[in-house]
Amino acid sequence: MSGGAPGRDERSARPTRPGGPPGPPLILASASPRRRELLAQLGIPFEVVVADVTEHEESTTDPRIMVAHNAALKADWVAARHPDAIVLGADTTVFVDNHALNKPRDLDEARAMLRRLSGSTHTVFTGLAVRRGRDGLRIDDGAASEVTFKALDEPTIETYLARVHTLDKAGGYAIQEEAELIVAGYTGSLSNIIGLPIDTTKQILTRCGLLP
Repeated sequence: MSGGAPGRDERSARPTRPGGPPGPPLILASASPRRRELLAQLGIPFEVVVADVTEHEESTTDPRIMVAHNAALKADWVAARHPDAIVLGADTTVFVDNHALNKPRDLDEARAMLRRLSGSTHTVFTGLAVRRGRDGLRIDDGAASEVTFKALDEPTIETYLARVHTLDKAGGYAIQEEAELIVAGYTGSLSNIIGLPIDTTKQILTRCGLLP
């Protein structure tokens, strides 16, 4: 969910092996520019391969199960096609009033999401899945953070929607864009709310030998 400056493109993120052709020790199985930007902060060369899968987005599903399923779905699809690479899949959703709020289909749904989040606290869940096809490496993890919204009136909602592109973001908002308009505070990992819990990701990739 949420926005940010575009990350590296696939070519600039491609790693090289000493004395050999480019290779893919790490692949991010996500189209999200926010995740690409966050992963780049770890300083690990990576490629981006977008999984051709249909994600589960039933709003009444347990959000932990939903994001874990979708993250694994993406990672498994890419790992099957790039068996030598370590593949990282991720999925994020917003959970409030026993319902998951995924990406809004249009601005009307984005408005409805902001109204629903207004004046309340919700949870942001991200699931992480790491796979390597050649040796069956499988790691599943995740993170949760809480965000409290200000009470939003209609002019504030319209101002926010005019300033921030929300249609590719779970919950219809980006905490790092115009947050002063809508967010009263948060607890937990900020990067998780953006879409990739960087500390948890770092721990996983260290276990995989990609970081010291």
